[in-house]
Amino acid sequence: MRPLEAELRQGVADLALELDDTQVTRLLDYQALIQKWNKVYNLTAVRDPTEMLMHHLLDSLAVIAPLRRQLAAQGAGNPDAPNDIPAMKLLDVGSGAGLPGVVIAICCPDVAVDCVDAVAKKAAFIGQVTATLKLPNLRGLHARVERLAGQYGIISSRAFSSLADFVRLSSEALAEQGVWLAMKGKHPADEIAALPDTVKVFHVERLLVPGLNAERCIVWMSKT
Repeated sequence: MRPLEAELRQGVADLALELDDTQVTRLLDYQALIQKWNKVYNLTAVRDPTEMLMHHLLDSLAVIAPLRRQLAAQGAGNPDAPNDIPAMKLLDVGSGAGLPGVVIAICCPDVAVDCVDAVAKKAAFIGQVTATLKLPNLRGLHARVERLAGQYGIISSRAFSSLADFVRLSSEALAEQGVWLAMKGKHPADEIAALPDTVKVFHVERLLVPGLNAERCIVWMSKT
């Protein structure tokens, strides 16, 4: 067993996630790619492998169970759901090293994940991850999110910007019945208060990240 594998498997168990051996291996290989490319591309300020596991992989893995519940609520995989609901398409905004987008692509193979970043080298890194880990449901996009006009059922972000800027910049890419998934630290009451009337917060979900003594939450939003 690789040095970090036991810690990762324990974290997955603490989060009550079911991942197979291939997914666990891909997560470890993904972290190894971040460490390798970080020397040249400066993808993250976190350098220590154990800290990277906790602050990046486990932090991103904490959204998987809530995301799966939301996908089920949107009718993803339901044969009776309308065919025009793009619930299985997710856009990760300001994805950087691919957090949480790559983790979502590994854990949710039925979800098509596009990681968009305005920095070319970061989008190129996602392309490298796609090829190396053989993830057909993952794509890196070098673009500004406000210029995208897709139909994504879920648009996610992790430490991208304020909630108001996040929804303003990505609004055109969100499907009519789609939702925003914004990863935040402590409850962002001030940011929620600054949201426009066109956006509704329908749930603020607390996250518990194994080994991380810090507040984390998801702010779920939709168009009114």
